[in-house]
Amino acid sequence: MVTSNSRSYFREVEKSHRAYSSALRRARNRQAVMNLYWKHKRQHEALLKRHLRDEMTEVVQIKKKFK
Repeated sequence: MVTSNSRSYFREVEKSHRAYSSALRRARNRQAVMNLYWKHKRQHEALLKRHLRDEMTEVVQIKKKFK
């Protein structure tokens, strides 16, 4: 099921990947490429962590309906 939270997450990931790809094309050396990768990885992990937290909140709300 795709919720508004999911759509927002996917939009943010797409935006992040576009910026990452663009920056990779402009990188001038190996160290710059690695720095871009680590920055992108941290950003991606933060987005995923926030997304999963939001999904867990939704799950908890739905579970309360069954009690």
